[in-house]
Amino acid sequence: MTTPIQSIALLALVTAASSVPAQDNVFKAGPILYTTHSKTNGIHGIGVPPGADVETGDAWSLLLAYERMLRPDLGIELVIGIPPRIEAKATGSVAFLGDNVLSAKNVTPTLFLDYHFNAPGDTWRPYVGVGINYTHFSSIKSSLAPHVEMSDSWGWAVKAGIDYTLNRQWGFFASVAALRVKSDVVAVGPTVLTTTVDFRPVTYEFGVSYKF
Repeated sequence: MTTPIQSIALLALVTAASSVPAQDNVFKAGPILYTTHSKTNGIHGIGVPPGADVETGDAWSLLLAYERMLRPDLGIELVIGIPPRIEAKATGSVAFLGDNVLSAKNVTPTLFLDYHFNAPGDTWRPYVGVGINYTHFSSIKSSLAPHVEMSDSWGWAVKAGIDYTLNRQWGFFASVAALRVKSDVVAVGPTVLTTTVDFRPVTYEFGVSYKF
């Protein structure tokens, strides 16, 4: 559920995109590495030993992004892509349970307001961005319970990157982004297990850009 601040910020970004004539449209595609640096509040439930925990892993996927330039140095960008599957392994007092005790695909559309340095047509154009991330978890599976739910997440997102221009249409890009993604997990099986996972993801992406 969105908070009033998130709703206002999202509305402001959408309004800016619709009210200012576009000067360029940019499509980007390439591989993305989704790394997690997760922390939890531990696994809780009847019969769960103290110190039970999980740790999430990293995943590769395909990034797709569309940016609409509002003016030569400012653009609004929607980043989507093929949802990566994030897997978690048991740690702490339940490490013996092994890998892949929980896995899920995360759909993470993210809206950025990007500021581009240098002038249009320059070979190198660094940029920074700030925005809003929404993450929805699907295809959730667990070896510990037949029924698992993970709450959706809203949070901030920041990024920095650089564009390399080959010609008027084609170029390359590379960027890194940090997101706030947190989810409450409830697994129902022989007992009810609960935890909150703070994924703290950082993504690394590169690829090809096309202006039209």
